[in-house]
Amino acid sequence: MSIIVQKYGGSSVATPDRIKSVARRIADRKDTGDGVVVVVSAMGDSTDTLTVLADQLTDAPPPREMDMLLSTGEIVSTALLTMALKAIGYDAIGLDGNQAGIQTTREHRRAQIQEIDPSRIHENLETGKIVVVAGFQGISEGLDITTVGRGGSDTTAVALAAKLGADVCEIYTDVEGVYTADPRIEPKARQLIELNFEEMAELANHGARVLHSRAVELAWVYNVPILVASSFTEKQGTLIHGGRNMEMKDKVKGIAHDLDVTKVTILGVPDHPGIAASIFSPLSDAGISVDIIVQNSSVDKLTDLSFTVERSSLDEALAVINPITKTIGASSLTSNTNLAKVSVVGAGMQSQPGYASTMFECLNKVGVNIEMITTSEIRITCIIHEEGVQKAIRALHSAFELEADIEES
Repeated sequence: MSIIVQKYGGSSVATPDRIKSVARRIADRKDTGDGVVVVVSAMGDSTDTLTVLADQLTDAPPPREMDMLLSTGEIVSTALLTMALKAIGYDAIGLDGNQAGIQTTREHRRAQIQEIDPSRIHENLETGKIVVVAGFQGISEGLDITTVGRGGSDTTAVALAAKLGADVCEIYTDVEGVYTADPRIEPKARQLIELNFEEMAELANHGARVLHSRAVELAWVYNVPILVASSFTEKQGTLIHGGRNMEMKDKVKGIAHDLDVTKVTILGVPDHPGIAASIFSPLSDAGISVDIIVQNSSVDKLTDLSFTVERSSLDEALAVINPITKTIGASSLTSNTNLAKVSVVGAGMQSQPGYASTMFECLNKVGVNIEMITTSEIRITCIIHEEGVQKAIRALHSAFELEADIEES
């Protein structure tokens, strides 16, 4: 028996009618003879609603109790979807994270999945049941409920697919797949039929919200194909997998953007061994993720050091860096929140030169100034002012001819 893991996002199960529609879709897949495991997110914006309730009671909700509170959103979806399946004559069972055997680290609000004991899932699949699992959550060694962060239901689904040896992990959402750019900004954006794991990981890490980056990285490690499709249509979707011809015609696959960017600059940093470690090790210890780092050339043994963090991390980052700035004898500390990232991504970029110059010339032509630059083998990212994002995306989409239908058959 082949096993298929499906995941349905919050918009897909936002109302009773949508839950009924999802149940019918799951039933159709079950009728093909596959074993079906379904992971669900909380209904609509219910996670935000629960967060607001907590904030009305305290300015600092305890992380352990917040995990207990937020995990209930997915449990509600799980119970209702299981009821909907039973109502149309399909045997199903709902499991929370603990019952599904999802074991995590102890960190609340950002736990990582350590192991999955799939025995109860297998037992129910063998009796013909559809297994519905609450996403986003697990249980720590100390038997506390934990959550695995925003987008965690994607990660839950891929982890289950890997552990169960599923043929594919199908992620159903409110979009029809992965696009060459955000279609809300670039009307000419087209849906991509396929991507490789590396391309999708770069897009997800640099702003494409259709799929969580942790889920992509996990799928890459365990070679779990992911299909991203809409739960509201029957269109093909986008397949993300390991095998692609690296000599494809379309070298750039897509453009990602991210408005959640803040630049922190430390001015007048003494340039000697160990300074970078004294700055970035405390940030790491505080759980603050640093993205782009740029250090200027040293003048009179002094340099300026800039790095980016998420806007939500700025206050915490400044609290960590302020005393360090004084300790190391730096002259001052500044920050800028009016920034964004724009990235071009494509596996074919590594086989031919000229992509960076095309990107820089394109941004120059439309009057978009570049603050910082970072690259990988298949990605070029520019930090720009956020007001230039829309014209940057549209200009780059045209410059790299992404509106053309050049997908390989």
